[in-house]
Amino acid sequence: MSHSTEQTPERPTGQAVPTSADVARLAGVSRATVSYVLNNTSAVRISEPTRRRVREAAEELGYVPHAAARSLRAGHSRMVLLPSAHIPVGPLYSQFFHDLQWELRRLDYTVVQYGSVGLKPDEAARAWAELRPVAVVSLGEVELTEQSVELLKRSGARAVITLGTQQVPGTHSLALDQGRIGEVAIAHLIESGRRRIGVVVPEEPGLGMFSQPRLEGARRAAETAGAAAAGAGADAAGVAVVPLPLRYDEESADELAGRWRELGLDAVFAYNDEYAMLLMRALQDAGISVPEETAVVGADDLLLGRLLRPRLSTVHIDMVLGRELAELVDRAVRDTDVPPRSRRLLDSRVVRRESS
Repeated sequence: MSHSTEQTPERPTGQAVPTSADVARLAGVSRATVSYVLNNTSAVRISEPTRRRVREAAEELGYVPHAAARSLRAGHSRMVLLPSAHIPVGPLYSQFFHDLQWELRRLDYTVVQYGSVGLKPDEAARAWAELRPVAVVSLGEVELTEQSVELLKRSGARAVITLGTQQVPGTHSLALDQGRIGEVAIAHLIESGRRRIGVVVPEEPGLGMFSQPRLEGARRAAETAGAAAAGAGADAAGVAVVPLPLRYDEESADELAGRWRELGLDAVFAYNDEYAMLLMRALQDAGISVPEETAVVGADDLLLGRLLRPRLSTVHIDMVLGRELAELVDRAVRDTDVPPRSRRLLDSRVVRRESS
């Protein structure tokens, strides 16, 4: 005797949970047609009036497809797991992840955010694997290992995609070149004649994965300028980069601005536009003119920076589009024979405005 994969449990009210068979009877179609319509299957041609009739019947009955049963039929889930960020990534990255989720939903994936705060790589991989996602897109806060990627794939993940600073074996790795942001900012300030340049290093937890590479990039730009000066017979020791720890609050900014002349800085790369706006206001309140006494450069090219006076110079970052990443996820899920590859992202350029 055969058994349907769809059970009919009792609701607390005593009413039976509607099934696809109920939808099929009400719509006057087969259960297969109901499945094709509600799962957005494109391989089978179904007329629009039939699709509309099935959807209306499902809505009338309050029928929702069973995710587990759907996964069994398809051989995999349609869940894409996004480990949720516990770091303040800023408007640029927030918009990117919003777009990514929207585009994945358009491709008929279910997006699930998973809080992974405090989990080690293997712990995180086991926790994610329990949900049996078809793909995992990791920002890089959890530094996945080759072993944790293999665990995810054994549990059914067809694609593991990382956005970070390193390539992880077995993943499609999108390397975010944070160092380049610091490099172009400092190169611009040096070209503007600045020689003692502060670099803001946020003290907020989790931002080190962004701020440290930007600081290293700033130092590379200073070394390059020094080497070029030495080659031209000029003073190679003319450029200094000074790390400036800063919390994202007015008290910390005011304290740093109060020591500014003692530090002898004539410019600052302020990590991003938000920290730049915070620090620039504190500098102006302390009587330090921008850009005459100190040039200020941010990053992310936020609209608000253009509304300041002076208008904020910034590093414009060409992020990968959410649509592009969603399509990469879809290709990797559909074609598991595509070998994992690495790709560098984040082309950066300075937009010079009044603050530098």
